[in-house]
Amino acid sequence: MTNTEAKFLLGAYRANCRDAGSALFGEALKQAKADPALGSWFARAQAHDAAVAARLQEIAPPAGLREAILAGARASRAPVSKRSFPTVWLALAASIAVLLTATMALWPNRAAAETARFTAFAIDDTAHGKHGGHGEAMGALQLMLSQPTTHVSAGLPVDFAALRATGCRTLSFAGHDVLEVCFNRDGQWFHCYIASRADFPGLSAKAGAEFVQQAQLASASWSDATYHFVVVSEAGLDAVKRLL
Repeated sequence: MTNTEAKFLLGAYRANCRDAGSALFGEALKQAKADPALGSWFARAQAHDAAVAARLQEIAPPAGLREAILAGARASRAPVSKRSFPTVWLALAASIAVLLTATMALWPNRAAAETARFTAFAIDDTAHGKHGGHGEAMGALQLMLSQPTTHVSAGLPVDFAALRATGCRTLSFAGHDVLEVCFNRDGQWFHCYIASRADFPGLSAKAGAEFVQQAQLASASWSDATYHFVVVSEAGLDAVKRLL
């Protein structure tokens, strides 16, 4: 089985693990565990699917929708008359209301899903990546991040082009470059991933940070006017929150 064939199958794997016992996905799941690249893709896909499913569960249909649809169906079987039009239009309006509600819910969810994918990417790289990098620009930012008085969400002096050009560790996510700066604070290591918002306009830009705890790794993600950041560490969620 090639990775392309495995991705085709795993694309239908439900994020709630209900398919864990299905023989259909057995070989593809084994390949995802054995192949780091495929495993990373699968983790991001599952995070995206989980975010979409969670958002869809929040959508509540308008009150009386079922009755309106049934009334419209009955009206469509009856001879057309002037008196039937209000009921038909009511059913149509109710259906449009559901479509608009779903659409409005899914637009912000796309940003949340993209942010969840990027966070999953950062967590996976922290767990499996080969960290490093060098350069004067990176060293200066690393030193600033290591200071207990630095609040990382208060606006960091990031020069993306200079960091990338002088040796900061650079990764690829969704076809664009992402930088990683590792720093030590109070004896604990943290990994800061930086993405240009111009490269990733779909990432959530809402105010405030979002926190995730996945196994032994904790993360915080936030944005400023120019960049989107994710910090990941084994130091625990409280330690990550103190950075901000």
